[in-house]
Amino acid sequence: MSPFRDNLFAGKVAFVAGGTSGINLGIARRLAELGAKVAVAGRDPEKAKAAAADIGHGAIGLSADVRDYGAIRGAMEHVRNEFGPMDIVISGAAGNFLAPALGMSANAFKTVVDIDLLGTFNVFRGCHDLLATPGASLIAITAGQAVNASALQAHACAAKAGINQLVRVLALEWGPHVRVNGISPGPIAGTEGMKRLAPNAETRAAHYDRIAMKRWGEVEEIGEAAVFLCSSAANYITGTILDVDGGSQVGDASRSSLERGMA
Repeated sequence: MSPFRDNLFAGKVAFVAGGTSGINLGIARRLAELGAKVAVAGRDPEKAKAAAADIGHGAIGLSADVRDYGAIRGAMEHVRNEFGPMDIVISGAAGNFLAPALGMSANAFKTVVDIDLLGTFNVFRGCHDLLATPGASLIAITAGQAVNASALQAHACAAKAGINQLVRVLALEWGPHVRVNGISPGPIAGTEGMKRLAPNAETRAAHYDRIAMKRWGEVEEIGEAAVFLCSSAANYITGTILDVDGGSQVGDASRSSLERGMA
């Protein structure tokens, strides 16, 4: 059972970039369930429309590519005109694939950096004068690759590390009127990201074995973390990256490592 009361975000306006699927759709759904007026944005207009219907509660779906500042700014202006100034903005659009650095083109590297890092900047820069301040809460969706190097992930590691630093810089520059934080999910069941990063039994076992809690996370658990960071319970939290990963970042939690340590 959720610890958050119904109508927690009644009268609040939320915008979720990348909110047409996976973790971000889960966040958008949870914000709407708690009373927020929600808009989601993604590149595919049909997926955006379907996501809004899935969320319900009067949610709207907009087509915009986070790599295009004018497009994402236009989407957020639409939300402001439709619902009013935004209280909550989530930047979660992301791209990823497995490839060694020498097997990756410069354009492939740039594509992920542009979606993840440039996209986060565009969302946050574009929303600033459209926010309800003081008290607005911005959240970037990052990942453990920001702090832990991972083979075949040069593009994602670089992009997510940039997001973490961007969160901290914006928290410094925009406090006290706007709070800026990040959420770093661990392996989350049923998401497109895990289908790409753990496409077979061997890679799934390797991911699973590194999780201290020995289970996959759920989309709903990321949603609850986002609700906390956007709520008054987190009023004194800014510039923070919240790991919601079952202990994936606390070190090598695998049985084989424990066995090596006891050998």
